[in-house]
Order: sequence, then structure tokens, then C-alpha cells
Amino acid sequence: MCGICGELRFDRAGPDPLIIKRMTDKLARRGPDHEGQFSDGPLAFGHRRLAIIDLSAKADQPMLDQALHLALVFNGTIYNYKELREELAEMGYAFFSEGDSEVILKAYHAWGEKCVERFYGMFAFAIWDMRYGSLFLARDRFGIKPLYYNLDGPRLRFASNTQALIAAGGVDTSLDPIALHHHFTLHAVVPAPRTILNGVKKLPPASTMTIAKDGTFNQKIYWTLDATRPQQSVSEDDWLAATRLVMARAIDRHRLAADVPVGVLLSGGLDSSLLVGLMAQQGVENLLTFSVGFEDLGQGAERADEFEYSDQVVARFHTRHHKYSIPNSEVLKRLPEAVANMAEPMVGQDAIAFYLLGEKVAEEVKVVLSGQGADEVFGGYFWYPRMDESSGTPLERFAQNYFDRDHEEYLQTVAPAYHVPDVTSELVARELAKPQADGFLDQVLRFDVTTLVVDDPVKRVDNMTMAWGLEARVPFLDHELVELAARMPPSLRLKEGGKFPLKALARGLLPDSVIDRPKGYFPVPALKYVRGDFLEFMRSILNSEACRKRGLFQRFYVDKLLASPEAYFTRIQGSKLWHLALLEYWLQLNVDSALQD
Repeated sequence: MCGICGELRFDRAGPDPLIIKRMTDKLARRGPDHEGQFSDGPLAFGHRRLAIIDLSAKADQPMLDQALHLALVFNGTIYNYKELREELAEMGYAFFSEGDSEVILKAYHAWGEKCVERFYGMFAFAIWDMRYGSLFLARDRFGIKPLYYNLDGPRLRFASNTQALIAAGGVDTSLDPIALHHHFTLHAVVPAPRTILNGVKKLPPASTMTIAKDGTFNQKIYWTLDATRPQQSVSEDDWLAATRLVMARAIDRHRLAADVPVGVLLSGGLDSSLLVGLMAQQGVENLLTFSVGFEDLGQGAERADEFEYSDQVVARFHTRHHKYSIPNSEVLKRLPEAVANMAEPMVGQDAIAFYLLGEKVAEEVKVVLSGQGADEVFGGYFWYPRMDESSGTPLERFAQNYFDRDHEEYLQTVAPAYHVPDVTSELVARELAKPQADGFLDQVLRFDVTTLVVDDPVKRVDNMTMAWGLEARVPFLDHELVELAARMPPSLRLKEGGKFPLKALARGLLPDSVIDRPKGYFPVPALKYVRGDFLEFMRSILNSEACRKRGLFQRFYVDKLLASPEAYFTRIQGSKLWHLALLEYWLQLNVDSALQD
């Protein structure tokens, strides 16, 4: 719901308010409703507000509680803030506002660092404790809300995007070779704390960090996901009943925590359609829904819209629907601004789709529910069965069905200066081997929902919608729902082609054609089947003076992809040419241009 930033000095100097201003300016699109700053000795906060809960000035930030000697900047939503407020009021706390921000302050005072364990929601926040001169940073369980930081000798800076940190100055923008390996192997996923830039890190999901005034750090993980079976046997009917109960509760939480209208991004797939159906079942009237489609390419490319299915859902539930068709010429024209708003390079086709859809939706509402996370939580992707049927070590079974490039091809992709050992295989093997997972698919699904989903679809949705002051909420990543699904047998989730519990929940509620349709995606075919103007656009990027001077890519590899762009796809059907062009273009727009300013 906002953009946050701040600086803590360790050298007894005070933060420069002009630098905080430069940072908040880079966050303005995330929070168009209010701008604020706060400073206290070595600490300064900046905030841009998107007003969703308690629309009054009393909920503006940075929020200062003089009685408790605490100050806060917060991005996100605490869905159970009303229940927590009641509990804190019974403990004697008095409130001066009606929103969730003040609840965080009181909860921190009451329960200290453990307050995050009580929060249901998506959040990234910072609390300055004037009593002890300490800074407390926290991020939600699935990293739905971003929190980047730069630690450079005498100071720590943090922000909701990398652009704000770069604008502040003093950031090492050289490329991290280990992050590059992850980026080109895990389709742009770079797990925390790394980013593609050496000088920018990110707080991992489900983590807190306390920084003392002398610069010492204490980082903790406050939540992990248990992927083991319950001790007592649970029947299929009981699993499905529990899913229905927890899913309904999750939707209620995400829908009701707002003092503004809430819509739904309706793709036409099972996940978003189920959100609409369950909300209608709960009695929500005049539900706002939004769909986007793109121009077909023909000649073997997949359909560029899913209106065939979303229209059926709209007709069944009589939603107040908004449907947008976007020509490829508009996609190409708007690519620069979409890429300029990416906090990290994002190669997923749906990034530009969400950006263009977000612009339209933000004209109607400030909050939408989205179906992201359902495929990871309930096993909806085609590669899960393939992994299950493959043989070898857990790493081998995962890699041969998921990695964009094997290590040997990575070494052909980038210049020798960026060569490293097979660090991504090491990371994946380590993550899969963590305890509290009964079998291989338990390991994979847990890794996906706690790591891969964070830095791929969820990050794209937050970036591209918040670029228009639009908050996207993801009920399928309600942590109670994820915890329930993680304890189910994978065979139940993968039954009938995947997402069986959701299909069972939808049966009789949604049209069968929506439930039983082949798995769809959010397609922008022009970024996959690279032809015509899009090919020339990518050619101009990869042959540019900036790209050649950077010396990141091996030219023979670039030339090979340019010569036959539709011959080289990743194992999960992404364009390898677009991967290269997107990274180079992101660097030109977000690093090179900033250094020239």
C-alpha cells in the first residue's frame, strides 16, 4: 500500500534530508496520496502513502507514537489488525488512529520482535526505537512486500525498490556473478539476500533484522514451512473440507481489510475465477472484475487472451466487468516504462501484462485480489508431474525439468569474467535437503512457495501494480492456507492434472469448462515468439554500444539467439533471447541512466 525508505548512520552524522527526498521521489508511484519524512539523530525515514485503511491524516506516515517513543514506516496490510487492536486495547493501549499501522507500533511495544508472529498479512516495515536507538526491520512470510537495503560502511539505507537506493548514491552497481548464475538458471529468480547488483541486498522473507546504533546486526527467521504429514491419518474428504474452510477465511481477510472498494484481476483461469465465485458465494455484490488480453500472433503461437473463459465467469456471477484488449504496438511502446519500474530484472511475460492492466485498473479501484501463488501452493504447473516421474538425485530431478540453462550453457552465455562454479545447483540441493519435508515433491513444493514464488510471480505482481498505486493481494498465499496445503500428500494436490483441492472446491460453483480447461498462463506472445518489430527491438538492445561495452554476454551466443530466436526456449517455455535482452535493457534504464544523472 506504500513505499518506504530510510537511513541509519553509524558515524554520529545525521542523514541528509535531500537524500531521503530523492529516495521518496523514486517511490512516489507506490504511494500517490501522501508524502512524509521523520528524523531523529542518526535515523531518518521517508514514506509515500497509498491510503487504503483509515483514509484520514491520522494514519499518515511516518507514524510517530510519542508515548511509546517509537516511529514507523510500513508497506502492506495486516489483515487481522482489528483482532490485534482489541487484544492490545484490553492490555491498556490507547489508539489515536483507526488503521493497521498503529497496531504494528503497539504490537512491537507489547511483544517486541515476536510481534511479527502474530501478523496475518503482507508487510515490510521499519520501526525506530528511540528508547534504545535501534532499528527493527521485518518482512512477511512470503516476501510479498519488498525490502531492499544497502550497507556501506558508515550507514544503512533501505527502500521498497532498488531505484530509490541507487538514487541515494554510493551504491556498488557492479554485477554479482553468483546472482547472475541464479538469474539465468532460475528464470530471473535471485534468492535473498542477493540481487543482481553487488551493492543492493534484500531482507529474506519471514525474517527480521535489528540494527543497533553501533552498527551491529541481529537477523532472525521467525517462520518456516512444515511439509510433513500429520501424525493421524486424514481422509481426502477432510482435506477438502479444511481447504474450503481456510480458503473462505483467507478471502474474507483479504477482502475486508480495506476502507475502499476491492476488485479482482480475472484472468479466466481456475484461480482467479475461484476467487470471484467464492466472493459471490459469500454474498459480495457489485463485484468489480478486470481482464486483459493481447494481440494474437498466429503461426503456432498460443492464444493471447483468455476472454473465452473470463466471460463465462462474468456471465455466471454478474460482475461489473472491465475488459481490455491491448495491441502489440502498445506493448512495444510501453516496454521502456515497464522495465524502468522493475525493482529487479523480471523476464516473465506477464510483467508487462500486469503493468498495462494495472494502469487501467487503478483508474477504478485501489485494491484487487489476484490468483498468484495457487499453482505453487497446490501443484498446478506441468513440471511437477515430470519431476515426480523422473529419476536421479533430488537435484537432478529438479534441474532437468526446471533449470533454464545447465551450467555448461551458462558458461557460454556470459563472459569469463562472470564465470563461477555451479552455485545454483549448490543452492537448490541445499534448499531441497532442509528438514521437515517428507518426500521429494514435498521438498520441491516447499522450495517453490518459500523461495521461487517470492522472486518471480509475486515480485512481478507487486512491482507492476504498485507502479500505478494499485495494491494487489494474494489470498492463495495466506500463510494458514499454505501451511494446510504443505501438509497434504502431494498426490492429492497433483490429482487430475494438479490443483485438485481447488478444482473440487470449484465444482458446481464455476462452469466445468473453466475448471477442466488446460492450464493457461498470462500470455504476451510477442515476448515469447520474437518476430518483427520485437525482434528488431531486442536486436538493437543486444547490439547497442552500451551492451558491447558492458561485456557481459559472449557475442557468439548472442548472435546464435538473434539468428534463430524461436529455436531457443527454456524448459518451462520462456524465450532465451528475451532473457538476455531484458537484463541488458534493465541495466541500461535503471543503472546506466542513473549513473549519468
